[in-house]
Amino acid sequence: MDMLRKTVETRADDILREAAALRSAPVYPYPRDYAVENDELDKYLLSRKASIACKEAIEQAIGEHYADNRLDTAAVQQVADAFGYDRTLYVLAVTVKHKDGDGRISQSNKQWAASMPVFENKTDGSADQNVFLVVDKAHPGLTDLFVREARKAQAREKEQARQKPTPKRKGKEAHP
Repeated sequence: MDMLRKTVETRADDILREAAALRSAPVYPYPRDYAVENDELDKYLLSRKASIACKEAIEQAIGEHYADNRLDTAAVQQVADAFGYDRTLYVLAVTVKHKDGDGRISQSNKQWAASMPVFENKTDGSADQNVFLVVDKAHPGLTDLFVREARKAQAREKEQARQKPTPKRKGKEAHP
């Protein structure tokens, strides 16, 4: 019985470590071919896995936080806390670019996505692999609201960080 418990505990620890690795993995924006050519396939695969998990978290958060014809802003915070704004906005940019012809996505969000560096990810003539990062289990109108709120939340966070005073060193006063 102790052996079984130890095996379960070890597996649980492995799952927690993997989840932490996905959360902290930097966004790798380049296509698979570039990663292979530059010996960065591990970075590409880890980033891709994290981006797919982020996409799924966005879909789940929209489902959990949509009620009474409104999307609670907690949806964005939930995903940003888990994956950070860089990955969240990257996945959203891929989504908006993929839905460029959809009238339920605002022109403002389409212009923003067009400014984001997202590379086409085709391998050996295959379809664009970025399609696996597209938020497609939520209504496009709700996705648009999520994108708008994520952009606002990131801008607020950046502004707060910019306005945060730098701490004074102990024992040393600044002289004019």
